[in-house]
Amino acid sequence: MNRGLVKVYTAEGTIAPCRIVKHGTADGAAALAAAATDAIMGVSDTQITRDAGQRLDAVKSGIAAVELGGTVARGEPITSDANGKGVKAAPAAGANARIVGFAEVSGVSGDIIDVAISLGQIQG
Repeated sequence: MNRGLVKVYTAEGTIAPCRIVKHGTADGAAALAAAATDAIMGVSDTQITRDAGQRLDAVKSGIAAVELGGTVARGEPITSDANGKGVKAAPAAGANARIVGFAEVSGVSGDIIDVAISLGQIQG
């Protein structure tokens, strides 16, 4: 992992390591991402699960480890499933999906892979 910018947030709810996170309800807060339409802003970079109110490091640039919730191929755009795990971003025609970045390697559900952080949005 080659972390770039890492910012500290306050966890809103329980956030496991290597999960995609979104902006929380308050400034300076992070919550577990739960959909491709969430305001994704990074990846949790903790060695342990963080509970609500604890400090959480979020990787916002560089390369971060992401736990997968489905099969992805290297180079594919990655978004969040309902559990903050990475899945291939494949929005329907005319729909938008927020992405955290692009898979550096291929993997299947449960794998932890490197993702090149490139926050953005794609449209199907």
